[in-house]
Amino acid sequence: MPHHGYMTKTLPFTRADLARAKTKLLRDGRIANAVVSRVELDGMVWTVKDFSSRPWYVRYTVAPFLLRRELSILARLHGIDGIAEQSFRIDSFAIAVSFMEGANIGQVPRSMVTPAYLEAFEKLLQTMHRRGVVHLDVRGAGNVMVQSDGKPGLIDFQASLYTGWMPHWLRNLLEDFDMSGALKKWLKYQPEAMGEARQQELERINRLRRFWIFRGYFGLKKD
Repeated sequence: MPHHGYMTKTLPFTRADLARAKTKLLRDGRIANAVVSRVELDGMVWTVKDFSSRPWYVRYTVAPFLLRRELSILARLHGIDGIAEQSFRIDSFAIAVSFMEGANIGQVPRSMVTPAYLEAFEKLLQTMHRRGVVHLDVRGAGNVMVQSDGKPGLIDFQASLYTGWMPHWLRNLLEDFDMSGALKKWLKYQPEAMGEARQQELERINRLRRFWIFRGYFGLKKD
């Protein structure tokens, strides 16, 4: 079986190889989060999430769960345009994910966030949902990418969940929260092109804010 995008168990690099890599720190994060770096090695660019410098009680409890879940989610989404192509476990404390070239939606000129881009972003979310995955952190700008070719992309699936086991109402609720991220961006960047149907849908989802009592468990945010 494929190993998270690979047809072989041979990994692209090991932790020892990181010593010769060109590395740029992207995010140090809080104590229970991974150190995130951009790593260039052998002509490839990766995002590395590494818990090895965290306290032992993080390395041996939270870290294995988060890394295993993110790799599982990325495996489910493999082959979708706009999602990292490759991912693998470096060791017990770190994973590597194909680095997505481009910038997040908050860093690009507003003119780049066209109706065509926003429609493609909606389709990306819908494709992800059909694979049984919700992202749960797309209402902000940081994880929503404008790739170097202008297409939308999604990064950082640490908060994501597999929805296949969930009751229908809960799955729909979480998918709605994801879609509200796209609708918020229509309202911000292309309100004239948004249309009445999208406006009504955003209003409907915003009325569900009472369900954000679950946000601490599901990683939902109030923004």
